[in-house]
Amino acid sequence: VQLQASGGGLVQAGGSLRLSCAASGTIFGIYTMGWYRQAPGKQRELVATVSRGGTTHYADSVKGRFTISRDNANNTVYLQMNSLKPEDTAVYYCNADVSHTPFSEQNYWGQGTLVTVSS
Repeated sequence: VQLQASGGGLVQAGGSLRLSCAASGTIFGIYTMGWYRQAPGKQRELVATVSRGGTTHYADSVKGRFTISRDNANNTVYLQMNSLKPEDTAVYYCNADVSHTPFSEQNYWGQGTLVTVSS
């Protein structure tokens, strides 16, 4: 299974970006999908997750500004980021719990996409 992330880039503070991450390969089902980020010199941290049924969870630092969503038919997760701040600058990674059979599940990471917010 591969997770292909896209949509990162350079944006001014207050601007918006939309990240996408599509899963491909041998997929029976995808459970929780999410976005994490890692800023220079810091540990990777949770940004947001969404369950297969649509239940979402956000880090306090992005609540009210970021929205996570998913398209189950296309095995894709999105992250709409509004009111971006310089402290949102990081490499963003998508993550997914994927089952290849009805009885197995494995966690996967995408390759990361860089988001840079200028002040």
